[in-house]
Amino acid sequence: MSHIQPLPPAEPPRKPDLETAERIESVFLNLKSELSRVIVGLDEEINQIFIALLCRGHCILEGAPGLAKTKLISCIASLLHLSFRRVQFTPDLMPGDLTGSEVLQQDMETGERFFRFHQGPLFANLVLADEVNRTPPKTQSALLEAMEERQITVGQTTFPLPRPFFVMATQNPIEHEGTYPLPEAQLDRFMLKIVLKYPSRADEAQIIHRASSGDPVVFSPLISAEELEWMQQLVRRVPIADSCVEYAADIVRRSRPGTSETPAAVAGNLAWGAGPRAGIFLASAAKAHAVLSGRQHATTDDVRAMAAPVLRHRLALTFNAESEGITADSIVEKLL
Repeated sequence: MSHIQPLPPAEPPRKPDLETAERIESVFLNLKSELSRVIVGLDEEINQIFIALLCRGHCILEGAPGLAKTKLISCIASLLHLSFRRVQFTPDLMPGDLTGSEVLQQDMETGERFFRFHQGPLFANLVLADEVNRTPPKTQSALLEAMEERQITVGQTTFPLPRPFFVMATQNPIEHEGTYPLPEAQLDRFMLKIVLKYPSRADEAQIIHRASSGDPVVFSPLISAEELEWMQQLVRRVPIADSCVEYAADIVRRSRPGTSETPAAVAGNLAWGAGPRAGIFLASAAKAHAVLSGRQHATTDDVRAMAAPVLRHRLALTFNAESEGITADSIVEKLL
């Protein structure tokens, strides 16, 4: 009688989500490596932009002139296989210049006249709104429906925008002449506000050296639209404990003056605080931050890491707080 040797236990199959998370981390490292050929430093800022992309969120970059805000977004667009449009916002820009408009045309054979819709620059996967605070609120409002519903309405017709769809805006905090601060409703549509600071001495020397002697760099796309949407779905499935969700909710609720939850140390410095959308974005950003850090679940550390970029543009400071030099970031530190 023959004895059949039992087969060795099969190795448990790898979870698709784990493989996807590893793929996201690998792509992100490749993306940062490619960007380093042109962009010096800005590691944390690049992390935050990629987090916004993974969460289907829009972001606004603020910094002094010459800090490579536009260059950074243009380079990222070159590394993504997405349609890209850049719009230079000016005081004379009209809403139709963004959304597009209906143009009266005539059929040369029949002589019949008809209206045809010509798409504006918003019909792209990635839209760079350069110096967004240089156009009046009437034109800024043209972005509201596009950023929230991923569609635009012209006349009585609604047009869906390409998927995925992102708005990345830049603004200069120094010059106030000829600028129009973004309305609060507009700011709330941006998932993250990313602040660019001056480079270190070593980084600045490297920037000057590259600009004076380097050859133009040509990028090849690393991520397709389909793969990016695949990554976004994975990030939505990343586990986050109830305690982390409650922690995010507590941080947001502490930012609202006039409630018993607001710490006394900040209550007198806040005119109003963040709404529920901030808590949603905070939990989503924590998930993406965890994946980029090589983990498959979000923790309170991830929530803390993303609190400042999610909240800094949603906190309105009182006049006294601004006159004393108190910043939104210092308020966030106290809320944490």
